[in-house]
Amino acid sequence: MSWGLGLRREFLPEFAERCATLPVDFVEIAPENWLDFGGPPAKDLQRVLEHKSLFCHGLSLSIAGPEPLNQAFLQRLRDFLRGHGAVVYSEHLAYCQDAQGYLHDLLPIPFHEQSLRWTVERIGRVQDFLGQPLVLENTAFYGCFPESDRSELDFLLAVLQESGCELLLDLNNLFVNSQNHHYSAGDFLAALPAERIRYYHVAGFYAHPKGWLIDTHDSGVSPEVSALLREAWQRFGPRPTLLEWDNDIPPLEILLDELQRLRHEIDDAA
Repeated sequence: MSWGLGLRREFLPEFAERCATLPVDFVEIAPENWLDFGGPPAKDLQRVLEHKSLFCHGLSLSIAGPEPLNQAFLQRLRDFLRGHGAVVYSEHLAYCQDAQGYLHDLLPIPFHEQSLRWTVERIGRVQDFLGQPLVLENTAFYGCFPESDRSELDFLLAVLQESGCELLLDLNNLFVNSQNHHYSAGDFLAALPAERIRYYHVAGFYAHPKGWLIDTHDSGVSPEVSALLREAWQRFGPRPTLLEWDNDIPPLEILLDELQRLRHEIDDAA
């Protein structure tokens, strides 16, 4: 069993100081946030990586976007992954760039054949360039394109099958989408290919007064998402599991307590 924590600057010095004894197996960072950093943060990161495995979770690949892949970025990314011994590189099945530049948000894509062909081809190019599988996350989305002619699940399964990429199964996103778009999260889980699931994300969400759930990563993991995590472990077996907490970040001890709570829930259900 392997448990991880998103490594954030808010607690990086403390984490680096204590990392040898912390009950965390791996850390996850967004490589874009570290490409140009040196000084104390870079030294703290190196101290952490002496004791913890590194997972990289990107923000700006825009794998399904309309603009050409950014080759200069991919070169720097490959150097970073290799230079820091990253075990995994994951991204989002979404896009974040148009002709005007980066949009600083993850936008949904239409679920149809043309989008599938475009995305699969780009995944292949990225995997060939990096020399490793691309791990893609099922993302939360809040609207559907009228031209979509298949479901989120059908599109995801086709991407996995045709590209050979792996899946970062975000259970918070799965629950949020299942509630917002009115489908069964359990049925979604049951249809996934176990051999393609690389690791899990869990996080908190916000329940909007008008009924929508918003993937905010600003609180602990809900009972519903914890239940999905238990179901996933029972169905697919153990996978590395990461706690995301990116906004309103609490002290490190609270994050460690939340991770320990999740660990105990899984152990009790095993």
